[in-house]
Amino acid sequence: MPEPTEIAPDTKDWTWVLDRPCTECGLSAAGLALGDLPDLLRTTALAYGDALRDRAAARRRPDPGTWSPLEYACHVRDVHRVFAERLTWMLDEDEPTFPNWDQDAAAVEGRYAEQDPEAVDLELVEAAGTVAGLYASVTPEQSGRTGLRSNGSRFTVLTLGRYHLHDVVHHLHDLGRRV
Repeated sequence: MPEPTEIAPDTKDWTWVLDRPCTECGLSAAGLALGDLPDLLRTTALAYGDALRDRAAARRRPDPGTWSPLEYACHVRDVHRVFAERLTWMLDEDEPTFPNWDQDAAAVEGRYAEQDPEAVDLELVEAAGTVAGLYASVTPEQSGRTGLRSNGSRFTVLTLGRYHLHDVVHHLHDLGRRV
């Protein structure tokens, strides 16, 4: 299989979505409660599965500079895993600093375009379920615990969850799908 064309790295700071609705996907993360996150994370995982059912279409990029549905699903699976790890740190440690996660390097190193859509579908649902369970276990007293991203952005458990959900919903929008 030929190597896919390299995708331009996304270097934007998306933390603004915590304060105002996303002009692209329409999600208003600021209005979400911690209790909203588990069901939304599980529901979005199923929507990605729908995009993976046609294996040939799942591998097809709409243009050389845009990920295929399979690549987006791999990314979102890994987003769930990264945020589960970050959330666990926030619940277990006082104000942890998260190591940088280079999503573009992860896509190349993980060979997203070559993965099996059926396996990715299952892994994404599992990862979404795991992190949804973690958010569901957070007590009101824990929702304000903080953590720092490597660039210094400060998150509470609640804002981390809102930011996380936005990433997932936004990529569904990129695929032309809604929750």
